[in-house]
Amino acid sequence: MRQLSRGERLPLTQHVPGGMLQVGLAVQGLALDFACFALDAGGKLADERYMTFFNQPASPCGAVALGPVGGERDGFRFDLGRLPAWVERLTIVASTDGAAMSQLGTGSLRLHGPDGEFAQFSFGGADFAQERAVMLGDVYRKDGQWRFMAVGQGFNGGLDALVRHFGGTVADAPAASTPPAPISAAAAASGSGAPSSVNLEKRVQQAAPQLVSLVKSAGVSLAKAGLSGHRAKVCLVLDISGSMSALYRSGAVQAFAERILALGCRFDDDGEIDVFLFGKHVHQGAPMGLSNWSDYIAKMVARHPLEGDTRYGAAIETVRRHYFPDSGGGTRTAPHRAQVPVYVMFVTDGSTSDKPLTERQIRWASHEPIFWQFMGIGKGRKSKSKKLLSYADSDFPFLEKLDELDGRLIDNADFFSVAAPNEHSDDALYDLLMTEYPGWVAQAKRHGLIG
Repeated sequence: MRQLSRGERLPLTQHVPGGMLQVGLAVQGLALDFACFALDAGGKLADERYMTFFNQPASPCGAVALGPVGGERDGFRFDLGRLPAWVERLTIVASTDGAAMSQLGTGSLRLHGPDGEFAQFSFGGADFAQERAVMLGDVYRKDGQWRFMAVGQGFNGGLDALVRHFGGTVADAPAASTPPAPISAAAAASGSGAPSSVNLEKRVQQAAPQLVSLVKSAGVSLAKAGLSGHRAKVCLVLDISGSMSALYRSGAVQAFAERILALGCRFDDDGEIDVFLFGKHVHQGAPMGLSNWSDYIAKMVARHPLEGDTRYGAAIETVRRHYFPDSGGGTRTAPHRAQVPVYVMFVTDGSTSDKPLTERQIRWASHEPIFWQFMGIGKGRKSKSKKLLSYADSDFPFLEKLDELDGRLIDNADFFSVAAPNEHSDDALYDLLMTEYPGWVAQAKRHGLIG
């Protein structure tokens, strides 16, 4: 049986191949009420009937049910295959009737499949202070597969704070030991009560305190761009051609990856980003997240040593196939819709040997909810305002061409170059990353690419 630590993630497919997951909950020293919120891609409870608790012990579809599990009095039984398509995350929470969570003795969340218990997340009063509610764990979709994440994040405001965190409204403060007021589906759909920066920063502080300042800086830039509540998946694509060797050895690529991870934390609350490496070949690594960020790049390069050649087109095709499997990474001539867009940070220090394929890929990708932010590492510069250099003046004429490429549904790419990955301050870098993305989001919505 696997012992999970806070922030750790676990793929569920091999343990519950049929989607029949059971979660047992046990605590000592404090009476807790348990609830489960079914959330959409925006992190909202879009249907109040999908808050499962003692006064509403099953979801309408029967996929979530409250009841004893594995000898424990409390728990949830999930039939993941029966969930509506809009459900992206199931968040299991616990709350008290007014006591502080610090008074808790010990507790555990136990995962059971057809073959019995396979993982456990332990927690206790020492993990909390005056909070009156806590998110214990998430069951969530990632790349079409279900995963579990051990969370253990407390909330000072109790269950009311959690309800608002998930986009609901509570008309009156509930009396002690009474269930929360039903959550308005209209309020959830309105987008009010988005997860607060305070809660996010607390989670980062617990799991990766060195990244807190980066997450704050990213939040400031997103607020200036009008994207404080915006949701997106974040993908980092890194050139591993031999000429990048010094940048990898110096730690410059690791430091840059940490800045993109911080942006990913703002855009997507699963606390991780997808990473691809490319040279002659394309390699996909495990997601970079709050539990493995500190030496992530060194381990990736050890697994996939630097190689000859540079092929943008092959990398773009692989990324497209990953997020939009129906396209196979190939031709796309009609708009493709998704609830959450993808922001790709594409880093290279040289040109590509597959220019025709790259151009085709970017044109096809313009029909998809995916934005390509290219960064070239070299001497040439492009003004943030507009293209003041001719192609001949830049180290990256082809990347500038992609920025201006014809034959696209919408402008889905931006480009800038730097002398080194750390050339800009954190604040300046995040502002630069938001130069054209907000405009792309607006265009993508108008063309029906984003739900």
